Amino acid sequence: MPQDQDDCFRTDLAADSPGTLHRVSSKVIDCEHRYGPFAGLQALSVSAPWPSPLRAWYAVAVLVLAFIFSFIDRIVIALLVEPIKADLGISDFGIGLLQGFAFALFYALLGIPIGRLSDRISRRGIIATGIVIWSLMTTACGLARSFFGLFLARVGVGVGEATLSPAAYSMISDYFPREKLGRAIGVYQSGALLGAGIAFLVGGAAIHLLAAWDGRVLPVLGVVRMWQLAFFAVGLPGLLVAMLMLTVQEPVRRGKASGTATGIPLRQVLAYMNGHRRLFLAHFTGFALLIVPITTILAWAPTYLGRVLGFARADSGFVLGLMLLVLSPAAVYSGGWLIDLLQKRGHADAPFRVSIGAALALMPLSLFATTGTDPSLALWLIGALIFCACISQAAAPTVIQVMVPNEMRAQISAVWMLCMNLISTILGPTMVGFITVYVLMDDMAVGQSIAIVNVLSAPASALILWAGLKRFRLSQA
Repeated sequence: MPQDQDDCFRTDLAADSPGTLHRVSSKVIDCEHRYGPFAGLQALSVSAPWPSPLRAWYAVAVLVLAFIFSFIDRIVIALLVEPIKADLGISDFGIGLLQGFAFALFYALLGIPIGRLSDRISRRGIIATGIVIWSLMTTACGLARSFFGLFLARVGVGVGEATLSPAAYSMISDYFPREKLGRAIGVYQSGALLGAGIAFLVGGAAIHLLAAWDGRVLPVLGVVRMWQLAFFAVGLPGLLVAMLMLTVQEPVRRGKASGTATGIPLRQVLAYMNGHRRLFLAHFTGFALLIVPITTILAWAPTYLGRVLGFARADSGFVLGLMLLVLSPAAVYSGGWLIDLLQKRGHADAPFRVSIGAALALMPLSLFATTGTDPSLALWLIGALIFCACISQAAAPTVIQVMVPNEMRAQISAVWMLCMNLISTILGPTMVGFITVYVLMDDMAVGQSIAIVNVLSAPASALILWAGLKRFRLSQA
């Protein structure tokens, strides 16, 4: 490093005077103008030793458990499509709104203020509170007697779950050094699809076991349907996870760009993002489109298997759950490992490289996985699609953690999740229902609807990520 560049990094962060933030911010901006994006962050880090591996991986384990429960509560509705439609008189488009729009809109919008709080106060406390909220609101889904009631309960689930990932990403980045971060975030990301797999397995078993209780009259609740009992069964245990979260230690914040305790003002976060807007735009849109195929599979594959291929609900849940439990963690961990390996070999743009490769592999799989009528072939192709769609799940959050200051990580992660959910969760599940009802006008064409959405999203993702690859590489130079 040149001496003048090294001098640029020598900034005293210990003082806590009113002018500290301004001086440090000016120093960082000056470094970036002279030596490239993000250069000013290289020396602004906490010198405290890293937590022990045992403590760090324990925190990841608890966060993974929370992520699993969040996805169980989020995904179980996919197994209950037909009974909910029958009881509440909802179309596929209405189900798409419940799975996508109702959950994702508030999940995404509230992620930004929650992310800002996560950059300033206890991330552990925020996550524990969120677990309580989404668990109770999942239980409330079982009390719904109309589409509107179920819609509001799903909004509540989204509000609670908005607390988890921005704070979790920030915590993990303070538990692990950069050379181990991709793997750690990969393990955390595996919790999402592990949760989906468990949701399908447990949900399928619960449907079978609770069938005998369908239509029973319970005290206070009155007549309760099987699908309502399923929401009770998966929602209430989450309260125990909230208690377990309180045993996780809040880590020391690292990579800070200021010495103040109150955090960076929002206007400075926005200015920072605006200064690197082309890179962030490519990141947010490209990675969000890459997530669309897995969201459509999670939301609509059980319906495709049952409605088109003749699987029983419990059987489709078991098959998809087993696939997700085996393939998704293997794929996510493999992706994180591959990112770490490429970075060690000098490829600073490894997260983009791995993700572009995944998008290319998804193109043919998206076309054929849900358009056939052979059950065996469909399962093989869906399995391959799940694996390829999960490889890059750790890439997007890893990029954010390594390229922005600590005080901005949760906030920018929340902006990323806003874009990710608006594009992937709303576009995926909601558009599949819309195309089935209003374009193809045939409930039996749900597989073709899935294929249409995925075939459009995968190549678009590859092109956008390719456009952002060079900018990210330069930012890491």
